[in-house]
Amino acid sequence: MAWWRSAAALLALLAGFASAQPGEPAALPTLRWLVQDMPPHFSYANGHAPKVVEDLGDGEISGFLRLLIQRMPQYRHEFIEASLPRFETLVRQGETLCSALHLRKPERLDWLHFTQLHPPLFSRQIHVVVHRDNLARFEAQGQLLRLSELLQRKDLVGLLSRDRGYGNQIDKLLLAAAASAPATVVTGRSMHLLTMLRAKRMDWTLEYPSVVDAAGGGDLVKLPLAEGRSTAVATVACSRNAEGKQRIEAIDAAVRKMAQDPQRDSWVRAWRGDALDDADRRMIQRYMDERARGGSLVE
Repeated sequence: MAWWRSAAALLALLAGFASAQPGEPAALPTLRWLVQDMPPHFSYANGHAPKVVEDLGDGEISGFLRLLIQRMPQYRHEFIEASLPRFETLVRQGETLCSALHLRKPERLDWLHFTQLHPPLFSRQIHVVVHRDNLARFEAQGQLLRLSELLQRKDLVGLLSRDRGYGNQIDKLLLAAAASAPATVVTGRSMHLLTMLRAKRMDWTLEYPSVVDAAGGGDLVKLPLAEGRSTAVATVACSRNAEGKQRIEAIDAAVRKMAQDPQRDSWVRAWRGDALDDADRRMIQRYMDERARGGSLVE
């Protein structure tokens, strides 16, 4: 049977030679992105999970991601629709994935690399959302509502999204509240907290005002929160492994090139359009000026 083994070895060698003919382009490495239908921040252009970059909608996150991907032709980009808990499970199992939906939290540095995308916009200011019928129970005599005080109220029931980050100040308050913190549920297409709030299955939740507006507002009221603007910066994350490190470094370099682009005003307008107020525009310009001059922010 020696002749058979020799023939098999020769065929394998020829197959390897055929697959690596000179002049043929090498297959691009894959960069896989977490996606979720979270309008208006992350939206799908056609109502379905994206298959190509053009399927990404014009949300704050999805719109920035579309511009970023267009500047990373060295990768073949794929999109994975999953919940945050499922994403974490896959990453901890060794999958290399990236996400523009994860805020930087110290405990996430054990399994994710992070870098920065852009400064926090007004649309990222977390509000307490309540049913209009319940508004009187949340009145703060003209003062900003404080989450630290709300968490001490035994007469009000809150409900939040599981494994979601709300910014450093809010996350620290929720962690300190321990057992008295609001219950959490896994949210997604079949579980929407604003729908549950409309049905009065709880008294309050936390959300961005633009998300409430996109859901129709109506019988829901947004109350500014003293600790609401605690998101220091929008971030992107990749698995904390060798492949993830390569991808987060490439993302960081692409963001710096975007910041250095002489046509920066054009892509900022393409990204946010009329949704950007003057204060946010000035903040973005200052941030991008610093990003253009600075080095890598990968951690």
